Amino acid sequence: MTLILNESGWDKLHEQAPVTCPDNLTLDAFEKLWGVPEFLGQGYSREVDLLPGVWLCFSQVEYHQDLIVKTPAHDHPIQISIFPSGLLYFDDVHPNLGGDRSYFSGSGISPATAGKHCAGEHSTCVNIEIDPELFNSGFLMDQPRNSDALKSLFKGEDWKVSFYPSVTPAIQAIAQQMWDAPYRGELKRLYLQAKVMELLVIYLDLIAEDRTQTRIFPGLKPETIARLHHAKEILDTRLENPPSILELAQQAGLSDRTLQRGFRAVFQTTVMGYLKQQRLKQAERLLRQGNHTVAEVANLVGYGHLGHFATAFKQRFGIAPRQCLAGKRGIG
Repeated sequence: MTLILNESGWDKLHEQAPVTCPDNLTLDAFEKLWGVPEFLGQGYSREVDLLPGVWLCFSQVEYHQDLIVKTPAHDHPIQISIFPSGLLYFDDVHPNLGGDRSYFSGSGISPATAGKHCAGEHSTCVNIEIDPELFNSGFLMDQPRNSDALKSLFKGEDWKVSFYPSVTPAIQAIAQQMWDAPYRGELKRLYLQAKVMELLVIYLDLIAEDRTQTRIFPGLKPETIARLHHAKEILDTRLENPPSILELAQQAGLSDRTLQRGFRAVFQTTVMGYLKQQRLKQAERLLRQGNHTVAEVANLVGYGHLGHFATAFKQRFGIAPRQCLAGKRGIG
């Protein structure tokens, strides 16, 4: 059974929950601990009063039953969320967050969302929220916001823009350093402030490098772009037996026309073109591992005809599948 809560009900339950500080955790004066209602699960959230307009939260939870929290449309700050363990699941608006996928959002208006926590899944999160007015005040930046990467973070009364950068080793290391901050008192707060700024620089650099995230897509709302990312995620997990265009559109919450038009705009390829690319990339990885025959690899990535697979593979990599299996390098 899945428990469904709205945001206000969720907040009230946590305000009333008993708080038990873990034995290995020592709080400073600028930190506050929130518990998890016993009937829901176990764990805690640790909020850090980092700076005026900058909030930091560490959470560690495990729920007894599937839980969905519905959040209405609302004003949204700049936000970074990293999930060292566990996943936060979405049916629409966002792809699933966690694992190798983090979350970086600009400010503006957020559409309504429904995030799901799965029973028995241990989840940890480092969450940072920044008031966009800090940029306007010159506290964080005294230069004009001329770059596309920076402009995308400030949408005012328009829909916010969300990004889903891969968790790099540097991001992973900083998140762990923040969790295990080696200082106490004001030195600890100063240390965490520096780490937040370091993460912000890394994320701004990542979205500046990723053209698919910083381009403006006329006619595509942020939630539509998020659904297109979700469609791509579905394809990634179903290379052997992919859904049809119509099925994929339904699963992503889009019309088939919007799916095809939007997919080409955001990813610079068609749905079928992307599927072919990923199948061949996966085929090359499997062949390099040397654990399967060429025919087995073709079948694993969804090619029913060995000749078609060999032709497509040679067009992509410049060598035949059997040459790849033997260790020869292609064109990449």
